[in-house]
Amino acid sequence: MLCCSLMHCYFLFLFYSHRVQVEFYTNENTVKERLKLFFIKNQRSSLRIRFFHFSLKLLSCFLYICRVLYDCGPRRPCVMKQGSKSVLHRKSSLYLCRLQVSVAVVCLSETLLLTYLSYKGNMWEQILHITFLLEIINTVPFLITLFYFPLHNLFVPVFLNCWLAKHTLENMINDFHRVIQRTQSAMFNQVLILISTLLCLIFTCICGIQHLERAGRNLSLFDSIYFCIVTFSTVGYGDVYPKIWPSKLLVVIMISVALVVLPVQFEQLAYLWMERQKSGGNYSRRRAETERHVVLCVSSLKIDLLMDFLNEFYAHPKLQDYYVIILCPTEVDTRVRRVLQIPLWSQRVIYLQGSALKDKDLFRAKLDNAEACFILSSRCEVDRTAADHQTILRAWAVKDFAPNCPLYVQILKPENKFHVKFADHVVCEEEFKYALLALNCICPATSTLITLLVHTSQGLEGQQSPEQWHRIYGRCSGNEVYNIVLKDSVFFTEYEGKSFTYATFHAQKKYGVCLIGVCRGDSKTILLNPGRQYTMHASDMCFYISITKEENSRFKFQGDRCKKDSKTRLPVHSIIASMGTVAINLQDTSDTPSRSSTLSVPSEPFKCSSKRPSIATVLEVPVSPVLHAGESDQSEDEAAPYITGYPPNLPYIGSSQTFCHLLKEKMPHCCLRLEKGCQHNHCEDAKAYSFWNKPIIVSAETAGNGLYNFILPLRASYRPKKELNPIILLLDNPPDAQFLETICWFPMVYYMVGSMDSLDDLLRCGVSFAANMVVVDKESTMTAKEDYMADAKTIVNVQTLFRLFPSLSIITELTHPANMRFMQFRAKDSYSQELSKLEKKEKKKGSNLAFMFRLPFAAGRVFSVGMLDTLLYQSFVKDYVITITRLLLGLDTTPGSGFLCSMQITEDDLWIQTYGRLYQKLCSTVGDIPIGIYRTESQRPESLEVHIAPSQSQLSVNVDEFEDVREQPRRKWARRLSRMGPRLSGRGAERCGQQRASLLPRSERQELAEVVKKRMQNLGLYTASLDDMNGSQSSHSYVLINPPPDTRLELHDIV
Repeated sequence: MLCCSLMHCYFLFLFYSHRVQVEFYTNENTVKERLKLFFIKNQRSSLRIRFFHFSLKLLSCFLYICRVLYDCGPRRPCVMKQGSKSVLHRKSSLYLCRLQVSVAVVCLSETLLLTYLSYKGNMWEQILHITFLLEIINTVPFLITLFYFPLHNLFVPVFLNCWLAKHTLENMINDFHRVIQRTQSAMFNQVLILISTLLCLIFTCICGIQHLERAGRNLSLFDSIYFCIVTFSTVGYGDVYPKIWPSKLLVVIMISVALVVLPVQFEQLAYLWMERQKSGGNYSRRRAETERHVVLCVSSLKIDLLMDFLNEFYAHPKLQDYYVIILCPTEVDTRVRRVLQIPLWSQRVIYLQGSALKDKDLFRAKLDNAEACFILSSRCEVDRTAADHQTILRAWAVKDFAPNCPLYVQILKPENKFHVKFADHVVCEEEFKYALLALNCICPATSTLITLLVHTSQGLEGQQSPEQWHRIYGRCSGNEVYNIVLKDSVFFTEYEGKSFTYATFHAQKKYGVCLIGVCRGDSKTILLNPGRQYTMHASDMCFYISITKEENSRFKFQGDRCKKDSKTRLPVHSIIASMGTVAINLQDTSDTPSRSSTLSVPSEPFKCSSKRPSIATVLEVPVSPVLHAGESDQSEDEAAPYITGYPPNLPYIGSSQTFCHLLKEKMPHCCLRLEKGCQHNHCEDAKAYSFWNKPIIVSAETAGNGLYNFILPLRASYRPKKELNPIILLLDNPPDAQFLETICWFPMVYYMVGSMDSLDDLLRCGVSFAANMVVVDKESTMTAKEDYMADAKTIVNVQTLFRLFPSLSIITELTHPANMRFMQFRAKDSYSQELSKLEKKEKKKGSNLAFMFRLPFAAGRVFSVGMLDTLLYQSFVKDYVITITRLLLGLDTTPGSGFLCSMQITEDDLWIQTYGRLYQKLCSTVGDIPIGIYRTESQRPESLEVHIAPSQSQLSVNVDEFEDVREQPRRKWARRLSRMGPRLSGRGAERCGQQRASLLPRSERQELAEVVKKRMQNLGLYTASLDDMNGSQSSHSYVLINPPPDTRLELHDIV
């Protein structure tokens, strides 16, 4: 132990004996470095030194003015008889001379010290610098007087110190901004330089002219000021002017300098002003503390995006005093600049050029004081994943800078959604897009229904149109989703303790509002149609569909109106209890509906003498749920290869957990390929599978994760098994193994590698007998050099498909909503032209839904994901709108909540007669709540003649039908020739019949059908189903959201 201790001590001695103490930064301990630290490096001390130097220069100029006034006093004439000596000598008091000498000594000492401290190896460059030379000229003559006093009257151009003061002021401003840790404004610096330069020029000219004229006219200091101001302002009265040539030369020099220096300064100022206009400047802290504003962060700002945001944001009355700060890294577009100059927006919208990743730009936008921050993705980027990555970084930067600022984020790809889960509201574009397209296949026009619900409208669109369906469709489009606490509501407070179905039926019957969901006061979970077993409580938050919210309504009770003598006509003049809504007599279309600003509520239940089959009353007391007829499907076939459960393989993090129909065993990947047989399946086209339901075909570019959200609503467990449609994915590129592993558990889901450009691929995947054809916008075509050309290929392909298969239900997604006017385009259709004029009129009136009367949109055949941008904007006022939309689309499921479905009115259901009675029927039997009607109106035979007059047009006529009309005289002429000729028999008659048939020209539709039929025969496909696809489309469809209770039900209405 002793040896070990000795050895340890020995090694410690060796270790410490070899250590060397090192001192760092010894060069900073020298006198020069310490002085340099105090005078130059230290920001605060350097600012004090520069301010002291600036004060000395101003003092020297002031002393020069005092010396001039003393020399030119009333008792001391300025003119000397010596002439030239008067220019070189000045009389001054001894006190002023001592002050000037003292100031000169201090200034020269400071200048020499700073020159020494800032020496960097080139001494001559510092000596010959203009500021150093001016300092020597203004200080050295005063130092000479210390050694030779008679020279104290020698003239020294001390007024040149104004230029040194200008130089010191510029450096002082820079040091000031360094101290307060702020970047100086280039605009402020340039204005300061311009003003100081102008003042120095005028001051130099004033002092120089006054001094040189001592040998001439003896100008006073005031006369010199007057002369310089008149001269520099180009007025030139001529009453005061220089007399001797030196002063004249000085004037010429000063004017030349001003003509060279000032334009350069003004040019730089104008350039900085234009750059500031582009960047947008700053939003002041004072305004941010006294005003309310929101920040809109985008990577590139398009005029359509801006107008959609502004129109929807400012549509709410409470947001009228808000300011919108746009933060964009690119320069403002010309069209955007013109819009922002409109008085309506110029006072409320501020454009700032900057990046959300820079704290200084977020500080310029005063994001920490903002009410909300909207971060929108650029959907027109070639790489949408890269666009999402930029959005994610912006969201992180905003959350880091202002953690308490509410964040509203738009994301493109569903797999990137979990990165911004911390945001208050998130809208994933592909999730909503594919869910809407899927529900369009089973609930027609779901995209139109959701679009109208999330847009702000007063229901005034189309009210001046002669078309009856325009007026009722436009009126019902004003319905939106609102919320109110039950105990504070006039609509629902009387239903406390009643069942949900009782409350929703009587509220719709009495007030014309549709109660669709509730939320417990102590819970954040929203339940859509919780059913008859739910009891309404006073603290429940009620969600309802109405023309306007209850707070903006006024109630007026009226007596009952009933026509007792009416036997053949149903009483449809009941009062509609929505603001501005009146009863519309659907049988009498000649009456123009009046408008009212009050709510009319019937004082007694509706009574009528006509007898109709009775409908059970809606139970007031909540009851336990019973098994409906639709729910018996769960156990109808236990031997079926389907089970219900959660999908075992989720395609991305954050996928919706939805109970679905699944296969007991996953399908092999080889069997998912539709057009290629394998050892398990030998089918090579859709017809060979013998589906019991018509398939749904989806044409997409790639098999992205968004397609999972298309399959999910169509395979949800609440869909009856017997109503499941096969899903065929027509993909341009082969899917990867991960996607196949995801879809292999879903029943009747197949894919096929092909393109909708190829007729063969379309026929193999079953387009000739498909229920729906969904065309998804391709990412590779979303960008185009010319605006709105991104949809060109999609529109032309869909138009070709429409001409080949007129009866096929085609649902198309477009990038730009403005392009939907080209869907199912007919160049000679005057009715479409009238709809175009109606759309322009609605735009002039300021409508946000001017495109709603286009037939493809009204029928739910076209959809643009840009319409869902308003979903994010409305969530700022209605924080529940995103949650309700996700529940309606099936993206989220809540235990005890309902789902969106549809039913068709058949001949057996026409005895119900009105929408209000149907509401009662559904509430009293199965507990369902209708929220709208999808109506299809057939074309009447006489409408062809009416269609010729555009002002009286009501329905659309196909162009081919006009061609058939023109062909009728030819066919009559051919029939007359056949009667005049001799009758033949046998082969002669057959040959003659073929010749007559060749004389009759075929229509374009017949030629296209023949081409498709021959192609199917060449491919070995069954052609019998093609006849069903060649029917003419002579109808139009539209959606009625929450229609009046006395709306007549029609055959084939879908509720």
